[in-house]
Amino acid sequence: MCYAGVTNKAGIAARVKFDFGMPRKKYPANVVGSQIRKARGKLGLTQEEFVGCCQLAGLDISRSTLGQIEARLRYVSDEELIVLASLLGVTADQLYPEEILKRHRGRKLKPKGGKSR
Repeated sequence: MCYAGVTNKAGIAARVKFDFGMPRKKYPANVVGSQIRKARGKLGLTQEEFVGCCQLAGLDISRSTLGQIEARLRYVSDEELIVLASLLGVTADQLYPEEILKRHRGRKLKPKGGKSR
């Protein structure tokens, strides 16, 4: 955010606020963060140690980024989810909260428009 002094036609100075920041995403940004934190804890790894494993596997994230993922403040891409799950020794499905899995388990979802093939 920056502020600029602007003078109008009458010569009166005014302060105008410009907001160049990106809009905040809705919280939570992901549903797997707390499960990632629990799985990492079960392995006895600190965030720093786990980030080192991620970087060796080709996933370039920082400790700060991992913290944001675990706090559910940052989105997790599909590729990141697969790599994180693999390094934690679980499947991607196992990183989803049980209530979400229960809600959708065994249900056949219909395409939008209600027609099935």
